[in-house]
Amino acid sequence: MARIVHIALRVRDLEATTRFYEEVFGFRRVEEGRVRDHVSRHLSDGTIDLALIQYDAGADSAEARASGVEPCIHHFGVEVEDVDTTRKRLLAAGCRMISEPGVVPIKFRDPGGVVAEIVPEGRYRTPE
Repeated sequence: MARIVHIALRVRDLEATTRFYEEVFGFRRVEEGRVRDHVSRHLSDGTIDLALIQYDAGADSAEARASGVEPCIHHFGVEVEDVDTTRKRLLAAGCRMISEPGVVPIKFRDPGGVVAEIVPEGRYRTPE
């Protein structure tokens, strides 16, 4: 069964937002890296991966614009057993792909316009 494993927030200030979630809620850092046109810092509550995304100034990719250019809930991620089969199901259901072909995770718009992504099992880690 598919399950929600990830929520991503687009933020203006990566450091201040990180401190907030660490100090107020006790979330712990899991990993960080540069992905295409943004820095993605992953925190966790032990169950859900919370990604804080700060896009480069002037970033204009489809993913950067997907949920608008202001801070927001950018997308949520659903872990699936078979990414390719699920991608085909999404297309058959009328979803529009946002990610470039071959890019995983695969971001898409659901029929209501909400941005989500599918990821393979085990994509997101939890603190040890």
